[in-house]
Amino acid sequence: MTYTSRRTVLTALAAAAVAGPALDGLTAAPAHATGEFDTYSSNTDLYTRLAGQEGVDFARRYKRHEFLDHSYTERYPYNRTTILAMHGGGIEMGTSELCLGIAGYHPATLAPADDGLGVHDYWMFEGLRSSNNRELHVTAKNNDDHVCRSMVRSSLNVLSLHGCTSAQAGTSDPQAVVVGGLNKRFRTLLKAEFDAVGIAWRDGDELPDLAGVNPNNPCNLTMLGKGGQLELTTELRAAMYSVNTRKGRAGSTTQKYWDFVGACRAAIAALHGDPDQIVL
Repeated sequence: MTYTSRRTVLTALAAAAVAGPALDGLTAAPAHATGEFDTYSSNTDLYTRLAGQEGVDFARRYKRHEFLDHSYTERYPYNRTTILAMHGGGIEMGTSELCLGIAGYHPATLAPADDGLGVHDYWMFEGLRSSNNRELHVTAKNNDDHVCRSMVRSSLNVLSLHGCTSAQAGTSDPQAVVVGGLNKRFRTLLKAEFDAVGIAWRDGDELPDLAGVNPNNPCNLTMLGKGGQLELTTELRAAMYSVNTRKGRAGSTTQKYWDFVGACRAAIAALHGDPDQIVL
């Protein structure tokens, strides 16, 4: 049995509603991995100042799977990994759909994957505006959403998805991904799987702003104190959808999308076989 919930409680905590202009697709402003250009100091700040705008300017979606063990002698599965898209929707386009796919759900139908690799918990924050979604960006280390924080702190692993420009990634192939996070083993597995499907990558150690190594980054707030972060270039994300709009992406995924999703899911499955993934 599973359940899905949408958080709306915090929107009632503030008095004023603040509306704003909007953006999507390839015309989006460049992504920023730091808080230098952020309008809001935290998610709580955003929820407070945009009270009443959830479902209009922004949305939050998540899924936590129910696991049960009532046996005295047998052991049953438990969740190890959570997938994040902290800047989904029109903020860093394409990351919401990737979050769902890597978690094991079709982004359009939410049908579970049939690849035998199971499903994972997920959490996402999405910009819903028609323009100026960049204003909704809260840098990762300042994400204090209570549901997001509770999910990552109760997970052994996190894979967090972000968007960057090819100039920021500094790769010769504009369709590339920067592999970061404090879990070096996870990074090694991800890079090997990207090699297998022909996706160009760069190690986050070479790009401090995109490395995802801040200990307060939710990708590293796991039970193991380390996780994985992926920064995908605009060109790579654009190649994953034939209709590159917020409404069109989920139903127009290309082979590039499925190659990327498959690579991430294979890396997660391999990671789950490691000794530090065993709960005694």
